[in-house]
Amino acid sequence: MSRPLEGKLGIVTGASRGIGAAIAENLASKGCNLVINYTSSSSTEPAKSLAAELSSTYNIRAVPVQADVGTQAGAAALISAAREHFTNNNRFQIDILINNAGIARNALLPNVTVQDFEETYRVNVLGPLLVVQAAQPHLPTDRSGRIVNISSVSSSTGFVTQSVYGGTKAAVEAMTRTWARELAENATVNAVNPGPVEGPMYASNSKEFLEGIHGWVLHTPLAKAREGVDSDEVVREAKESGGRQAKVKEVAGIVGMLCGEEAGWCTGQVVCANGGMVMLH
Repeated sequence: MSRPLEGKLGIVTGASRGIGAAIAENLASKGCNLVINYTSSSSTEPAKSLAAELSSTYNIRAVPVQADVGTQAGAAALISAAREHFTNNNRFQIDILINNAGIARNALLPNVTVQDFEETYRVNVLGPLLVVQAAQPHLPTDRSGRIVNISSVSSSTGFVTQSVYGGTKAAVEAMTRTWARELAENATVNAVNPGPVEGPMYASNSKEFLEGIHGWVLHTPLAKAREGVDSDEVVREAKESGGRQAKVKEVAGIVGMLCGEEAGWCTGQVVCANGGMVMLH
């Protein structure tokens, strides 16, 4: 089996579960060594378990690192830990960086708080900025590096209750375009734009949000659930929501594609991973 990322080092933020864990597995299956970042102590065991599983299954090195990437100290600690574990013959290089860590605190406009605004922007916008700053000195100098930022269709769809979250993802996409120019000799920089994805974050959405997104999901070409292919539970839930959610592996597959050598001419782009969700412009 081909392992096109053999020997490379990837860092995935927010990787203990969900999309981040699926991205980590995708990269590991291609031979990539990994730093699996997580923030809260409640994620310590899942992160350790994932690192052990990927190391054993794919014969790579995977190290869990706890760090709050929304702070300068946390971003610096993440890169320092990576350097400690993956320096070989005084050489340390970060080949792949996936900015996946993020939070969503949705609320109707009258209920948006300053605290929720500041915390969401700190994690979703400042976090990727600080991590890229800390990683930049260790990126390749031959354009072979890969940076992928996880965005959302919420950046441009105006979903109800997402004044703050949607704004953070729009900011991530703007930074992606700038970094593609500033880091052109180091790495390609792209964003991946998922729609609804299975997992606790989507499940925690409010009734207002789910009602507002129903029409979008209903008209998403690949969201139609298939009897006999998708599970009975997925088919049943799709009848209520308008369609099935993406599987985390489906989103991870697009991220993994952008990390390959073949994607070297693609940079500064927002790549859709939303099943064809129709966008209004």
